[in-house]
Amino acid sequence: MDGEALLKSLGSRLDGVRGRLTPQAGMDKVTWFRVGGPAEILFQPADEEDLSVFLRALPEEVPVTLVGIGSNLLVRDGGIPGVVVRLSAKGFGTAERVGETTIRAGAACPDKRLAAVALESGLGGFHFYHGIPGSIGGALRMNAGANRVETRERVVEVRAIDRRGELHVLSNADMGYAYRHSAAPADLVFTSALFEGDMTPQDEIRAKMDEVQHHRETVQPIREKTGGSTFKNPPGNSAWKTIDAAGLRGFSVGGAQMSTMHCNFMINTGAATGHDLETLGETVRRRVHEHSGVTLDWEIKRFGEFQPGQEVQTFGG
Repeated sequence: MDGEALLKSLGSRLDGVRGRLTPQAGMDKVTWFRVGGPAEILFQPADEEDLSVFLRALPEEVPVTLVGIGSNLLVRDGGIPGVVVRLSAKGFGTAERVGETTIRAGAACPDKRLAAVALESGLGGFHFYHGIPGSIGGALRMNAGANRVETRERVVEVRAIDRRGELHVLSNADMGYAYRHSAAPADLVFTSALFEGDMTPQDEIRAKMDEVQHHRETVQPIREKTGGSTFKNPPGNSAWKTIDAAGLRGFSVGGAQMSTMHCNFMINTGAATGHDLETLGETVRRRVHEHSGVTLDWEIKRFGEFQPGQEVQTFGG
């Protein structure tokens, strides 16, 4: 079923939904890799209540996929079936100080915006977000971190809507955090979170943010079409070191390449497809394992369906 037909089939079920519904929405316009087939329907809810109304109305058999600002996402060329939910900046993109040491941020708020609000508020512990090119929802889901600080160190509680449209409030412990992972149920759509910092002089915070920015600009290909770190760091090692040791710095498949600047970053050199990028990633995983015995795990999230005849075999080392 294409997006127009799916939308028509939902008919009056969606009465009362206020957000934007777009059939056959091009995901290549959403992801930072600038690749990927269309979403059957892209839904951008107006606010938390609108999201709840929509999910309650949506038949259980219709799959739902959540995406953020697209920085850590690879969409396959066959597109994403069902509904893709992307939280709107207007309804979910704010961050504000709500207590002496606390900030509430919406799940669509850019990580850099949270860092900026913390600086304005004189709250330390958020400088690492200045260097993470994503949104708070993604940071909550994958326990995003940098500069030896992780999301789990700042989270107090998280608000979320489940597939049935019901609201949940999760504590830090409920999130089940581990390295680049949360054990929170996969069907939860995070809508906002409460964070806590420490009262810190602004000049100290600003200096740490400047260090983060300098590091990004000097060692990461931030001006390329990239999805950030491709693989998680294996225990006691760095992903880029294993890739470099296997001779894969600059290695390419079609229009996809492991960056020569930072070889744990895949880049679209201009004409890559989702197939090129995923093939490159799986080839790197296999060759690193052959060289060092290390199995790299994807950090980039991959969604959607392959084009017929272009399936990518997952390396099972």
